[in-house]
Amino acid sequence: MLPRRPFSFMMFLEQDQHPLTKRILILPALAALFAAACSPAAPRHDLYTVGIFQVTEAPTLGETRKGFIRAFEDQGYRDGANIRFKVRNAMGDISEVQRIAEAFDRDRVDLIVALSTQSLQAALIAGTKIPIVFASVANPYLVKAGRSAEDHLPNVTGVASTAPIAETLAFIRQVLPQARRIGTLWTPAEINSEYYLDLARREASRLKMEIVAIPIVNAGDVLFSAQLLVNKKVDAIYPISDNTINAVFETIGLVAEENGIPLFGGFASATRLGACAAMGWDFFEMGRKAGALALRVKAGEQPGRIPFQAMSDLRLSLNMTAAARQGVVFPEVVIGRANEILPPSAETRGN
Repeated sequence: MLPRRPFSFMMFLEQDQHPLTKRILILPALAALFAAACSPAAPRHDLYTVGIFQVTEAPTLGETRKGFIRAFEDQGYRDGANIRFKVRNAMGDISEVQRIAEAFDRDRVDLIVALSTQSLQAALIAGTKIPIVFASVANPYLVKAGRSAEDHLPNVTGVASTAPIAETLAFIRQVLPQARRIGTLWTPAEINSEYYLDLARREASRLKMEIVAIPIVNAGDVLFSAQLLVNKKVDAIYPISDNTINAVFETIGLVAEENGIPLFGGFASATRLGACAAMGWDFFEMGRKAGALALRVKAGEQPGRIPFQAMSDLRLSLNMTAAARQGVVFPEVVIGRANEILPPSAETRGN
């Protein structure tokens, strides 16, 4: 006996040669395949994808990222439901920053969000044509993102955040009229850090102050370098607000407290990390501002037609406990203009 051939759909068609039978059977089968391919149960590949990346875990960058995402949430967007956020952190590895930028370009995300000067620089070096929105960038012109707020690369827009160097040094003079030697730390590997150091030296010279600067290679150098500033007999410490130093600012706070040296911060939340006073931007609001620009890009607006934005609401935060430990007494006029005072006063706690 010959072995039986297993029954199959194609064998059935071979046996029934009537063309009408073939048409009746094939068309529904094709329709079923098409319906399965379009079924909502199939994996989704249509979500608008935003690639967000930062160079370190600095508190300023974390707040900026949260503010950016909040701007989308306020408009009803939820990650994984109607939008996709790919969040990456290079954790201080500059080569990793470049790899992340290149991966976003290779994956063809719909929008790249560059948080920090290094991230923006990496995205530009990658040569991506994908729209880019930046935030927490000291000076976008340093990395050739444009020549002015209106004249810039066609796929780039964002929010610049130049630190208030002049305002802070003038504030230090107001609080410490006798201070002459201001110690600072800076990171040569960060182009924004060098830019800030130049601004600080220029403004200090105008105020008859001297900037005593010690460079660091990485975050591990901060403790030793801060102690070295103490040995150089500085009157106050005002670290450059860059991503490497901000990520470990609390270490400087411990050195300042142990040695009774006034410590001033270049970002408002530095008072939570040991500074007696800090002047800077609200980075959460900066992120929301960048998010608003990103929403415009998502809606179809060309980045090249959106001028670069800047922060204007400068905030002053005071830490009265840290000030007492560092030998600082704030004039009443300074206390009166503060946006935030830590710890809260009895009146504030009662509300």
